[in-house]
Amino acid sequence: MAEAKLIDGKAFAAGLRQRVAAGVAALIAKGRPEPGLATVLVGDDPASQVYVRSKGKQAIEVGMTSVHRHLPASASEAAVLAGIAELNADRNIHGILVQLPLPQQVDTARVLLAVDPAKDVDGFHPMNVGRLGTATSAAPLDFPVPCTPLGISMLLHDALGSLAGRHAVVVGRSTLVGRPVAQLLLRADCTVTIAHSRTRDLPALCRQADILVAAVGRPEFVRGDWIKPGAAVIDVGINRVPAADGKSRLVGDVAFDEARAVAGHLTPVPGGVGPMTVACLIFNTLQQARRAAGLPFVAI
Repeated sequence: MAEAKLIDGKAFAAGLRQRVAAGVAALIAKGRPEPGLATVLVGDDPASQVYVRSKGKQAIEVGMTSVHRHLPASASEAAVLAGIAELNADRNIHGILVQLPLPQQVDTARVLLAVDPAKDVDGFHPMNVGRLGTATSAAPLDFPVPCTPLGISMLLHDALGSLAGRHAVVVGRSTLVGRPVAQLLLRADCTVTIAHSRTRDLPALCRQADILVAAVGRPEFVRGDWIKPGAAVIDVGINRVPAADGKSRLVGDVAFDEARAVAGHLTPVPGGVGPMTVACLIFNTLQQARRAAGLPFVAI
């Protein structure tokens, strides 16, 4: 059997950003304001700072306005909520992203609930979670969808075309990835099984999957002999492990070399799902700017 065809998330994300840039230019040409993305960071976590800078940079590159609100790690919950209220009221801001995790003194659920659902470009607000949970295959996705699951859906449709009738197994039940990606796959008329740490005989279940999504946060957890020959394997994991030279390397939740010998399609780590997350955030911001301008969403 030939090696799996790699799904190039980096290239797809670059193309998506180009389409978003064209959409931004078209919006401005109609006399509408530039889409605005606001990021909120509480504290000085180095990884979070890198993520926020990347999001702001990509927003600017596609012609959007980028606004950043940085609060100290000691900031009170009231101060964070006040900042979000200000952004909610700003008509030039179409997307608000609160960088997680938040300090212990700040209630994450309360902060996410405070974001205007129409500006919740992460798709984490309970109202948008509920909309995804009740969306039918015929209904348009005219609300923000969580970025990583949306990116996974885009990559799968690009690689496989119609997903209807395929058996998808999602390993991981988090509210950030596992559950929403399962809902998107159901919407695409897949038969979906959600597996997790207490699933019995997980390898045998995975071997039934035409589409296997691994989102458990365990390095190389899914082995090659867990994979049905020819299956499409989406590796969401980003794990740093020691390398032979004493440094470290990034690996996914799937044993890549083993999987490549069995799967039909496979996302690499890095360069697979990861680049899609920020690209979909930018895409969601454009969608919300179109909504604010009274224009229909771009079809997904």
